[in-house]
Amino acid sequence: MEKLSVPELHERLTSVPNWRITDEKWIERKYRFLDFLNGIEFVQKVADLSENVNHHPLISIDYKLVTLKITSWHARGLTALDFDLANKYDDLYLKIKK
Repeated sequence: MEKLSVPELHERLTSVPNWRITDEKWIERKYRFLDFLNGIEFVQKVADLSENVNHHPLISIDYKLVTLKITSWHARGLTALDFDLANKYDDLYLKIKK
């Protein structure tokens, strides 16, 4: 996949409104959970999904707060795949948050 241009990045960002662009190379989102175990359950599902597509985010866990950062290393920036995964991670969050 090809690296997206800056205008394309901002256009794609509208499809993932809770994410933000950092350094024009990453998108990032923080997820808040009711407790630590819900956060860990989410991280496990993120790991499974990421492994299936061989595209892995940076993950930070701070008790009930999980932060994901995504980029496409091979493209040296963001690609359409990063935004597709952001949407899928958001779907996982909604299922666990219930």
